Amino acid sequence: MIEVPEVSVAVSPSYKVYVEAGILSKLAPSISEKRIALITDDVVGPLYASLLENTLQEAGKDVAVYTVPNGEDSKSMACFESLLRKLMVDGFDRKSAVVALGGGVIGDLAGYVAASFMRGIAVYQCPTSLLAMVDASVGGKTGINIPEGKNLVGAFWQPKAVFIDVDVFASLPERQFKQGAAELFKHGLLADQSILESINSKEFAPQGDRAFLSDIVARSIKVKADVVAQDEREAGIRAHLNLGHTLAHGIEAWSDHRVPHGEAVTYGLLFVAYLAKNRGYADVIESVKAFLDYVQPEPLGLTDLAPLLAFMKRDKKHEGGTQRWVLLKEVGQACIVEDVSLGELELAWQQLQNDIS
Repeated sequence: MIEVPEVSVAVSPSYKVYVEAGILSKLAPSISEKRIALITDDVVGPLYASLLENTLQEAGKDVAVYTVPNGEDSKSMACFESLLRKLMVDGFDRKSAVVALGGGVIGDLAGYVAASFMRGIAVYQCPTSLLAMVDASVGGKTGINIPEGKNLVGAFWQPKAVFIDVDVFASLPERQFKQGAAELFKHGLLADQSILESINSKEFAPQGDRAFLSDIVARSIKVKADVVAQDEREAGIRAHLNLGHTLAHGIEAWSDHRVPHGEAVTYGLLFVAYLAKNRGYADVIESVKAFLDYVQPEPLGLTDLAPLLAFMKRDKKHEGGTQRWVLLKEVGQACIVEDVSLGELELAWQQLQNDIS
């Protein structure tokens, strides 16, 4: 087995998240299955699929590579079904494994394929974006989108291991790196203020020091891992990880993903910062505004809240006709609020508009 810095995710069964530069070339001993379906996309695949395929083949694995188009459109029922049928035609069985190589879209899609094929086979996550590393690859949420909303179809299916190679940042566009920073920033607000400080370092960049990047990624993952260990299926405290995501998912759906996830979350974090402050809770407005300036998200092109409300009602956090919001009482102390009025939403929206206009 690999001996590198790691984070334990204490679910049942538990698994490790390994964070190290160059790990893609030496992960094979930690994968026990012989037959591997390597699922990637047409952007990441040409960069890293051959490296990973060769690593696995040299260890005696039988590897088939499946490539889907890059982007949210691949998180579809059609793509999901196509992959399942290919695995069946190519003779995969219940002792096979899926390896997901790519960003959050690939992690979600490949994870759901693994959860569904033969009622569940092993999956290993190899995230290649900062966003996927600190968010989608850990915690076992898998799924696809349907026209009515994002991630409305899926399953909880924990990986057997997660391998994070910070060397892949060399090929990651700065805009995508900043999207991932949104989830780190969120984790800092929820549980680890040192993450907020580290984001301001000059080394927090795609070409930054690899040891520094490995450390901040591992610290961010630990925040999520600690929450997931307490609440694997989001029955309680795990919902705190949705800080900023209620508005974000509405923005993503309304914009047909023109505004990508990390940038939508950045808007969402500022929105809930205003909701919290207006209620007398934590005041993190200036911190979030500074982070917004760092991310420089895609302009919303929307001044009216109404178009987003319909999408937010379809969000998984909307239960029994009640919209559940995650707010900060203090940095490091989140809470779930179910009595946010339309007036409160409209006020926070206007305050957000004043900042971005």
